[in-house]
Amino acid sequence: MKTFAVIGLGRFGSRLAANLYENGAEVIAFDIDPVCVDKIGNSVTQAIAGDACDISLLKRFDIGSCDYAIVAIGSNLGVSTLITMNLSELGIENIICKAQNSTHKMILEKIGAKQVFIPEHEFADRLALSLISSDKSIMDYIELSDKYAIDETEVPKQWTGKRVGDINIRAKHGVNIIGIRHGDDVEVEITPDTVLDESAVLILIGSYDALRKISKM
Repeated sequence: MKTFAVIGLGRFGSRLAANLYENGAEVIAFDIDPVCVDKIGNSVTQAIAGDACDISLLKRFDIGSCDYAIVAIGSNLGVSTLITMNLSELGIENIICKAQNSTHKMILEKIGAKQVFIPEHEFADRLALSLISSDKSIMDYIELSDKYAIDETEVPKQWTGKRVGDINIRAKHGVNIIGIRHGDDVEVEITPDTVLDESAVLILIGSYDALRKISKM
């Protein structure tokens, strides 16, 4: 079983920690705000309220033995830098960090981060790739907020051969079709008369719950 330390329980960090735990990983979640810790307490292996800038706290909970450490604090360069330095000093090889800009990313990489991502850049790059590539793995969920995302899914069998207008997807299922992939081509001008064939892949925008329900149809 892989072990993860997730530091910073904002929208991104808390969702990441919960998803890792749901998929069978051991997850230790940190945040300096007890309210954030209380919210995620039942969704991870262990939730700790404390300042991860204090290396003694990280040592107390044996964070150095984790396979991965994710620093999900992108808004404060000083804090994320110090935490990353602490994790590197503890000998964690796989440190993944969230950054605010390219300069922030460069600094984090120089002090030990193995992977650094800038959310706004990641979103733009992944969306562009998803629209020009036939590789479904490029875009699973693109997170827009704590409630909404973009996803790709095969056309459900019960929708095959039907017009978009007849299915009434937006009203009945709470999602919008923003594109339809046919192999390497993407159709973005969707009308009520657009017919869905079984080989197509839908690019949808909606709530996480709505997207999950459609993917299971």
